[in-house]
Amino acid sequence: MGKWMLGIALAAFTALPGSAQTTLKATVAGSRPVRAGVATEGKLSFDGRANVGKFTGTTTTIRGELSGGDDLTMARGWVEAPVGTLATGNDKRDRDLNRSMESDKYPTIRFELTGVVLKGESNDSAQVDLQGTFQIHGVRRDATIPATVVFAGDAIRVRGDTPLNLKDYRIGGLSKALGMLRMYEDIVVHIDVAFGPAAGGPTARIEY
Repeated sequence: MGKWMLGIALAAFTALPGSAQTTLKATVAGSRPVRAGVATEGKLSFDGRANVGKFTGTTTTIRGELSGGDDLTMARGWVEAPVGTLATGNDKRDRDLNRSMESDKYPTIRFELTGVVLKGESNDSAQVDLQGTFQIHGVRRDATIPATVVFAGDAIRVRGDTPLNLKDYRIGGLSKALGMLRMYEDIVVHIDVAFGPAAGGPTARIEY
């Protein structure tokens, strides 16, 4: 773009009313305001593998908070779940899981959101990278989770998946019965949480 064309564009933008400038800026930024809220429903799960087959651990006991901002990239917050509520469909495996993760000493799995990188946006959703920190088994590690944010009225739903290595969090006891049964340390974590207004008011329900 030539200098004279850039000058015309800047002059035209400056002449717009303040509200129009704000709308145009939001369009260029490719994001939208986010209200503060709390986790209203959700699911935390992981896909694991053992030498005897694959399995999934799931909990719907979720807590979390989300701070608001004029732009999606300003959102901050956290979500957590009790280790003891993870269920794999096998009681013995669930007991082994709790022993390996020492759930009596480290009772929660937590992700703290410290940044959002916007990658793309449509009318009712956005593709983002969630930047933050996992706290698992007493270990804190930085993580980036590719995720989708879906907007529905005052509610938003966040869905993301990320690989995780259990050894990074000093989780042992993966071999049982003299090594005949073994869980592999690489798992995939899934986060699927809906947030709604913290102090009541109308909230659009997001179907799961």
